[in-house]
Amino acid sequence: MAAHTLARAETDPDRPALEVLNAPGVVAETWTIGEMETAIRGTATGLSKLGIVKGDRILLRLGNSSAFPIAFFAAITLGAIPVPVSSQLTETEITGLAADLEPALICRDPDLSFPDTVPFPVGTLPELIDLRKNPPSTYADTAAHDPAYMVYTSGSGGSPKGVVHAQRAAWARRMMWEGWYGLTPSDRVLHAGAFNWTYTLGAGLTDPWAIGATALIYTGKPDRHIWPELARNHHPTIFAAVPGVYRQMLGGNLTTGFASLRHGLSAGEAMPAAVAEAWSAATGKPIYEALGMSEVSTYISFSPSRPPVPGRAGYPQPGRRIAILADTGTDPVPTGEDGLLAVSSRDPGLMLEYWRRPEDTKDAFRGEWFLTGDRARMDADGAITYLGRADDLMNAGGFRVNPAEIEAVLLQHPNIAEAAAAEITIGPGKSIIAAFVSPKHGSVNEKEISDLCAARLARYKCPRAFHVLPTLPRSANGKILRRKLKEDYGTT
Repeated sequence: MAAHTLARAETDPDRPALEVLNAPGVVAETWTIGEMETAIRGTATGLSKLGIVKGDRILLRLGNSSAFPIAFFAAITLGAIPVPVSSQLTETEITGLAADLEPALICRDPDLSFPDTVPFPVGTLPELIDLRKNPPSTYADTAAHDPAYMVYTSGSGGSPKGVVHAQRAAWARRMMWEGWYGLTPSDRVLHAGAFNWTYTLGAGLTDPWAIGATALIYTGKPDRHIWPELARNHHPTIFAAVPGVYRQMLGGNLTTGFASLRHGLSAGEAMPAAVAEAWSAATGKPIYEALGMSEVSTYISFSPSRPPVPGRAGYPQPGRRIAILADTGTDPVPTGEDGLLAVSSRDPGLMLEYWRRPEDTKDAFRGEWFLTGDRARMDADGAITYLGRADDLMNAGGFRVNPAEIEAVLLQHPNIAEAAAAEITIGPGKSIIAAFVSPKHGSVNEKEISDLCAARLARYKCPRAFHVLPTLPRSANGKILRRKLKEDYGTT
């Protein structure tokens, strides 16, 4: 994966690869692909001197700077397995992930909080940067199905679970170059996400480098005005973000800000049609949406060659094998009927396994098919209509969040007898995570609940609304009816 992504360093080493932006008009770092490969392979040598070997896990708790991709690809160069985690995670969450991962090394930015009790070796950012001075390492001899990297996502049991991706995942992303981005070597890609997110690591870094394009990443505090100003000053041709970022920008000066843009990309959650129409009307640029998940990245999308169809989520990207299955069995339903969205196990971009969860891995497959957990419908021409989650997973700004993870924190409050979390609609194209609690006696202080969540959950997982109820609705077998809570407290 590292050799594939950095191959341009051999043929065109002076090609611009990365610009790290501190503010509009302020470039903090500029890297060519040759410089980047030298730093990555030198860091790989340094990691090897620290005792890191093929198969070791390296946890990355780093911010948006060149240090993140250098550490990420240096680990892969050795055949080790980098594991990026969100800078928003709390110390409690980091402790849990580290215990599950058992990393050989943790690379961390001193500016990000970190628990002193984690019993694994920790290397700070200055120490990591110093490793670049080493002579370049050779690329490890890895096969297509060997593990390359890992990301954590919320699982069906409520605790995050590791998704292990293969070396072949980088090559599989080529299906997105034409099937989603319309990516070319002359593009400049500005991504609004953080490096720790697979959407940014893929669309905002791995793919631009592999094709020879330039990645632009912003390190400062985002707001609704910053993206048009960054675009005005740094001339991206492709802008990638979640729908919420596009929505926040509406009403600003978008016409001149995005004058250099060819188009925008959207993923992470469904793009409201009204937002896409308003943004495109203001900028004169189209947005191409994609549907994906941590286990396979994006696999259904619109693109410059297959423009958006109202009411649809996209088309299977060329090279993908997609099916809509019945609720039982392995047979696809007839065209036009609803069912479970599934991806072939032969897809080169599909994960290898869930880390240390063989039963979860087994349960995710049905015959040839990997079950995405989404419901959908396929038209005769292949266009996919997305019909929502088949389970209770919630979407918070593009991050999938399991309600059980939030509920476990809520139940730590001494006066909460039962708790539920659900994603509720609060307006057209807008939804939030809401918490529903039933007290053991008397009432519950909302601020106490909010503070509890803030201390033990990443910010994007924290509920934005709280409802105290005498009891929570349950089914005949005692299961909390989250769907009823969504219906009763959300808008239609």
